Amino acid sequence: MAPETHAAADAPTGPLSDLIVLDLTRALAGPHAAMMLGDLGARVIKVESPTGDDTRSWGPPFVGEEHERESTYFMAANRNKESIVLDLKSPEDKDVLTRLVERADVLMENFRVGVLDRLGFSVERLHELNPRLIVLSITGFGHDGPEATRAGYDQIAQGEGGLMSLTGTSAPTKVGVPIADLLAGMNGAYGVVAALHERERTGRGRVVRTSLLAGMVGVHAFQGTRWTVAKEVPGLAGDHHPSIAPYGMFATASAPIQIACGSEGLWKALCRALELDADAPQFATNPLRVANRDELIAVLEGLFAAQPAEHWLALLADAGIPSGKVRTLDDVYAWDQTRSQGLLLTVDHATQGELELPGSPIRFDDNPFSGGRPTHTAPPTLDQHGAAIREWLDS
Repeated sequence: MAPETHAAADAPTGPLSDLIVLDLTRALAGPHAAMMLGDLGARVIKVESPTGDDTRSWGPPFVGEEHERESTYFMAANRNKESIVLDLKSPEDKDVLTRLVERADVLMENFRVGVLDRLGFSVERLHELNPRLIVLSITGFGHDGPEATRAGYDQIAQGEGGLMSLTGTSAPTKVGVPIADLLAGMNGAYGVVAALHERERTGRGRVVRTSLLAGMVGVHAFQGTRWTVAKEVPGLAGDHHPSIAPYGMFATASAPIQIACGSEGLWKALCRALELDADAPQFATNPLRVANRDELIAVLEGLFAAQPAEHWLALLADAGIPSGKVRTLDDVYAWDQTRSQGLLLTVDHATQGELELPGSPIRFDDNPFSGGRPTHTAPPTLDQHGAAIREWLDS
């Protein structure tokens, strides 16, 4: 579809700057997928209900005065978007959405199965309006099958998808971010880009489907094949790798450190640095070290107890052993390496002024900026661009 002038700002540059994305999603999985495309230059129009995306009320923390309070949760998934409020039970607003669909390249939705159909925007209707439209549908457990109608929430998906059974030390533990939502969004964006590429050949759009459950199963990796191939049910992995040792977190005299000996060469280098016997019978091979992990951890932590973390990190670095700190987020964002990678963005918010946000994880070789665009826009206030978008549709 030909590039269009943006309603809210000059058209950005970036690999996807000729695309228009309608983001009808709420909460996190869908908004994250749309934000990924926006980071790469796509024009993303976020269609919100009159009460706004659910995450606008998720907090604390909030920032700003009561009359213009904004949720930091919402800010995490909605940069580089425009906001328009549409009540999809209103004929007039349905007409606005219809005209948006006719101009769009991608429509993203994460309604429960059947909701979009009841609103009059079934897949068949969408493709009647725009045969080239790519539709991304994100559900909790898949669009079909015996549990298709279940609502999708990250906490539930982490448990149902098995990830919590692998995470923790003494009891199943969820990951500290909504990883099921985030992975579903990433998978959705990946599928959309593939469908857009296919459209160049076929001239027609298609439906891309993914789910929170699919995202969880899709990252089981070697833990999945432990069951499907070896018929071994994995348990809690804790802070150490179930198949490699030493590979995990170790206590020192001050703070914990992490070590990753992913080869026999690294094991031998570690032993030279710590003056240990690399060929000790119980530790001579990786399978033996895994079998005797508790003893190995005790030996290493007995040594590490003599000096603080910084001492050991310097020694391990000199020996070429992969190692590192366990950083808090304030430390991560202050770290010069994080900043050197363009992983923070400064944006100008409509009510909060200048804000710093986590940025895109993607950079291109001819562009030092986070994502594919030199400037980024702040997460929008509710209906911030509604009037401008309607004016654009009428032009």
